[in-house]
Amino acid sequence: MSATSPVGTARPAAPSTARLEVVKGHGTHNDFVLIDDRQGRLDLDGALVARLADRRGGVGGDGVIRLVACALLPEGRDLQAGDPAVRWFMDYRNADGSTAQMCGNGVRVLAAFCERLGLWDGQGELALGTRAGVRRVRRVPAADGSSDPWYSVGMGAVTLPGGAAAVAEGSDVQVRVGGLDVPRPGLSVDVGNPHAVVAVSDEETLARVLLVDAPEVRPTPVDGVNVELVVPLGEELVAGEVVGRVRMRVHERGVGETASCGTGACAVAAAVRSWAGPQAPRTWLVQVPGGTVRVRLAADGTAELAGPAVLVAQAVVDLDALG
Repeated sequence: MSATSPVGTARPAAPSTARLEVVKGHGTHNDFVLIDDRQGRLDLDGALVARLADRRGGVGGDGVIRLVACALLPEGRDLQAGDPAVRWFMDYRNADGSTAQMCGNGVRVLAAFCERLGLWDGQGELALGTRAGVRRVRRVPAADGSSDPWYSVGMGAVTLPGGAAAVAEGSDVQVRVGGLDVPRPGLSVDVGNPHAVVAVSDEETLARVLLVDAPEVRPTPVDGVNVELVVPLGEELVAGEVVGRVRMRVHERGVGETASCGTGACAVAAAVRSWAGPQAPRTWLVQVPGGTVRVRLAADGTAELAGPAVLVAQAVVDLDALG
């Protein structure tokens, strides 16, 4: 079916999709509408995504995640050719309906969804395909003292597109953000999706930043960019390891300000460590409005993101009644 087909209709051989079963979940309050479409029967176009994610006329969420068999998507088949263990693909869409490479919080929530569906027993690794490559998930003890398990995701490579010049300068873009009087220098970070990280001096400044409108980034990225504002909070000793702590807020492209962003947390950790130098910690606790996640930056340039994932509701949506 083409992208111009009627919203929510199914392919001729598939059952009617006038009613759609969904699950609502979140990772540190970065929330998603989850759809079990393992057979690839749903034509999930941008308009349907936007209606499902609408917080007043739909279910509401920062994005929509469709679980589909890798074998049914070209990008999934490519990943499966290199790793037969990758059975399931994370088809992730931003709240405005646009397609995104992946989402760190969303991967964890999708792993919890796979557990509920009986596709993973929580033991060993779960390999999930994304448009940013394979992401491997494990259950780990919570770093915040909670009795509920956390989920750890191998996020792949975290790079600084500006290279050595950006590292030396500490920035490679200028970012104008509402609530701040002048443009601020920002550092570009790639976590499979694009980020620009801006440091602010204190938590009071961070609190007064206005992220209703998208910050202006110059030079302007072709495909848009997520923007993180960060305040370093120092270092502490945790179980014998020196750990950095930061607080951040984020404006996600295609969504707006969200309570958390997993790839953004990785970008912030990489940026702050770049600014601080090689003696800085490799493990960071990132405080977001929705809670805390942990980022570990490996010597090979990859990152691991850990945090909670919660499934809060199950519903049947009447697609004809969506706002």
